[in-house]
Amino acid sequence: RLALVDDTPGVTRDRREGEAALGDLRFRVIDTAGLDEAEPGSLEARMQEQTARALERADVALLLIDARAGVTPVDRHFADWLRRGKTPVVLVANKAEGRGGTSGVFEAFALGLGEPVALSAEHGDGMADLYAVLAPFADQQPASLPAPEGERGERPLQLAIIGRPNVGKSTLVNRLLGEDRVLTGPEAGTTRDAIATLWQWRGRAVRLIDTAGLRRRPKVEGKLEKLSVADTLRAIRFAEVVVLVVDGTQGLEKQDLAIAEMVEGEGRALVLAVNKWDVVEDKSAALQRVRDRLETSLPQLAGLRPVTLSALSGAGLAKLMPAVVETHAAWNVRITTPRLNRWLARVQERHPPPLVSGRRLKLRYMAQANIRPPTFALFASKPGELPDTYRRYLVNLLREEFDLPGVPIRMMLRKGENPYAEK
Repeated sequence: RLALVDDTPGVTRDRREGEAALGDLRFRVIDTAGLDEAEPGSLEARMQEQTARALERADVALLLIDARAGVTPVDRHFADWLRRGKTPVVLVANKAEGRGGTSGVFEAFALGLGEPVALSAEHGDGMADLYAVLAPFADQQPASLPAPEGERGERPLQLAIIGRPNVGKSTLVNRLLGEDRVLTGPEAGTTRDAIATLWQWRGRAVRLIDTAGLRRRPKVEGKLEKLSVADTLRAIRFAEVVVLVVDGTQGLEKQDLAIAEMVEGEGRALVLAVNKWDVVEDKSAALQRVRDRLETSLPQLAGLRPVTLSALSGAGLAKLMPAVVETHAAWNVRITTPRLNRWLARVQERHPPPLVSGRRLKLRYMAQANIRPPTFALFASKPGELPDTYRRYLVNLLREEFDLPGVPIRMMLRKGENPYAEK
C-alpha cells in the first residue's frame, strides 16, 4: 500500500510511480491526481499539469470512472480531452462489484472509448479482464526494455528531502532534477505523498525522495495528514542520507531540531540545507546563529556543517550533492581495529577514565562492530560504571580523529574478558 488512500476527494496531488505486475506482465504504473476543472494558476490546475506530463510519457492510459456514481459531466469532459491526445486509452469502471455498479458500466459506453473494463480495485475483481486488455500493449514494446537509470546493477543512493511545511523541499527537488517533477506552490502542505524519482548525479545513481512537511505532533490534524506524516517517516527509515531543509530567514526552529533528533535516532546520515539564503539580509550573523544552535541543542551530531543555498534561484546548489556524497561515505566508513586501539591508547594517556571505588576503570579493547551508522564495541573492566560524560567524550574525539561530522555514532559497552579468570 504505497499510495495514500482515503475517502476524501483530491488525496493524490503529485504523480507517484512504482513497479507493478499483473500476471506475467511487468510495467511501471503512475498514479496521478484526480481530473477536475480548475482555474488557471490554481493548485488544481498545477495538479492537472502533472497529470498531463505523466500522460505524455505513458504507453497506455487507464481512465477510471466510478461505476456506482455513473458517468458524470466531468467524466465526459476528460474523456473528450483524452481522445484528442496520442496516448491510447482504456476505460475502466471501478467499484463495479455487486449490482450497484451495473448501470454505471452500461453508461460508460457513451464516452466513446470502447468497451469498459468492469472491476473492483479494492477487492481485486475483474483483474483478469484488465490483463486481457493490457497484454496487446505489452506485445507492441521491444522484447527487452532497457532498465531505468540507476537499475543497471548499481544500487541507487537513497536520498530523502525532509523538513517543516513550506521550507522549499519540493522546489529543491525540482531544481536538482532540472524539471517540474513534483508539485510546488505557496500553499503550505502541498506535498502529501513521499515521491521517489530515479536520478543521475555525475554518473552516480540517486533515488531522490520528496516528502510531506512535518509539523509538531500536537498540530497534526485529521487522518490524511497523519497518513502523510507516516509516509514521510517511512521514507526516513528507508533512506541512507537525509537532507533536512530549513528556512534561512527563520533559522533553526524547535521543530527543525526535533526532526534532526529523529533522523539521528533512526541512524541515518544527515545533511543540513539552509534554504532561501538569497533573501537573508545579514548572512554572517544568520549562519553564526545556526551554528550556535547546533552546538548547544544538537551535540549528538557535533560537527554538522550547514549548506547554504537557494532552491528557487539555484545559488549555492553545487555544494549540496558533494556534501551528501561525503556524508554518505562517512556513514559507511570502516576503521581498522589497530587504528582504533592506537587511538584509544592515546586518549587514555591524555585523559584516563575516572576512578570507581578507588580503582581506575580499564578500557581494554575497541573494535568497529558495524557501519551505517558507524557502531563501535568498547570492552572495559566495568562497563556499567563508565560515566555517560566519558562515553560522550570518546564519541566526540572519534568524530574529530576520523572525520565523521554530523554522522550518528553508536558505542556499545562490553565487559572485557580476564584471561586469568577461571573458565
